[in-house]
Amino acid sequence: MAPDLDRVRELARGALAALEASRRRIDDLNVYPVPDGDTGTNMTLTVRATVDALEASTTTDRPTLMRELSRAALMGARGNSGVILSQIVRGFVESLGEAEQVDAAAVARAFRSASDAAYKAVRKPVEGTILTEIRELAEEAGQRIEVRVDELLAAVLRRGEDALARTREMLDVLREAGVVDAGAAGLLELVRGANAALTGQPLPAPPEHEELGLDAIHQELSQFRYCTVFVVEGEALDLEALESELERLGDSLLVVGDSSALKVHVHTDDPGAALSLGTQRGALAGVEIADMHRQTVQREERLLGVDPGTEFQAEVVAVVAGAGNRRLFESLGVSRIVEGGQSMNPSTADILAAIEATGAPEVIVLPNNSNVILSAEQAAGLAAKPVHLIPTRSMQAGLAAMVAFEGSRAGWENADAMREAVESIATAAVTTASREVELNGSRVDKGDYLGLIEGEPVTGGKSFDEVASDVVERLLREPRGILTLLTGEDEPQLDKLLRGVEERHPELELEVHGGGQPLYPLLISAE
Repeated sequence: MAPDLDRVRELARGALAALEASRRRIDDLNVYPVPDGDTGTNMTLTVRATVDALEASTTTDRPTLMRELSRAALMGARGNSGVILSQIVRGFVESLGEAEQVDAAAVARAFRSASDAAYKAVRKPVEGTILTEIRELAEEAGQRIEVRVDELLAAVLRRGEDALARTREMLDVLREAGVVDAGAAGLLELVRGANAALTGQPLPAPPEHEELGLDAIHQELSQFRYCTVFVVEGEALDLEALESELERLGDSLLVVGDSSALKVHVHTDDPGAALSLGTQRGALAGVEIADMHRQTVQREERLLGVDPGTEFQAEVVAVVAGAGNRRLFESLGVSRIVEGGQSMNPSTADILAAIEATGAPEVIVLPNNSNVILSAEQAAGLAAKPVHLIPTRSMQAGLAAMVAFEGSRAGWENADAMREAVESIATAAVTTASREVELNGSRVDKGDYLGLIEGEPVTGGKSFDEVASDVVERLLREPRGILTLLTGEDEPQLDKLLRGVEERHPELELEVHGGGQPLYPLLISAE
């Protein structure tokens, strides 16, 4: 295997480890541009998508490797911070890909390229943010081109720590809250982790989780409600034209990429209109819609209710299929993921190993599939510590359970709250028929779309839009407040479905995530 690939994997793993260690701390710092408390999570998931791509790569050519890395960061970018981070990664690796040798001068040029790419991506750059951090890292690197790479990085980290501390005084919202910028803090941890991997040193202990004052916890809701992220893939895509039209819909707008793929991030009250602008130009992928008002309230409740230093009394093991679903479960606090799901059920030994690998005194297990419940029960019976099994029969039910999880509570308290959360939701799915079936007097051919509610077939047909719409409307016959959609590994086009739902149910909150699960193009939950 190519030395470059092995080395880049090591650096990326180090960066990911450092971000994961500080994820919650960075989430807590997140008050700008909106206090949705997800900057650490979004940056971590963006880097994880990049690491996953590196693990799958087999290239032996450095320029090709750097293009793959850049593409993975773009496609996996989550949220405002993740999209900007993807451009920092793009600028850095594109410069390194052109270097004849990776010495201090080449690394300094890469930092400068990263800074330039980040500033170019943001229509209205604001100092005191991740932009300030990458610019100052680049300035320091540019002054160290005559030293060894490890000496350059040590100087860059010192400058980065100083720059991070000064962000507190650059933005009124940070000064008033008494915190540093979350994106800048995340970038510094990324560089710290990569440097540890480069030098062979153990990962430094993350900075202490500082106690936040009430001004940092209590934040106004964002002007716009929905954080909307998606990719447009097509030919001869015009970035500036799309950016101009999207600008009318909201703020925090980022449009990055090239003529074949554009990543869009925008805060808006009309995510359907943003998606429609995308579908006019090409095919959509990676659609993510999150309710920032809800996230802000959850952040405040979490910060008021839990001491960040509190030792976890319970951890969660979940059986999950799909890279996107894995990221969702981990972002909600799952400690151990067991790969599995429909047609690829994990063994009792797999689940037991995950249980024993946890560090908390009690464990909660989410099987997330009816076929996995028995194996999970057997694993729980064999475990050396108390295990609470929540018999979730779908990943949608598992996600609902995780919303109610709080690690500082005892296992039985969490189990009660999580079972109650599962009972409050209705689940549905769209799959394809594995054989011909009769349904309500009509024939559904093998390969047709099949709509399920609570695992039972209720509708079918050749049109995904018609089957998905029928399932959603059946699910919404009872009053519901939130509809969540998880797209499968073969992502369906959702623009028509989403427009119809918004027209018929204007008060409904919509969340869309790329789950990546096999066999089911769409998983649905309503609560």
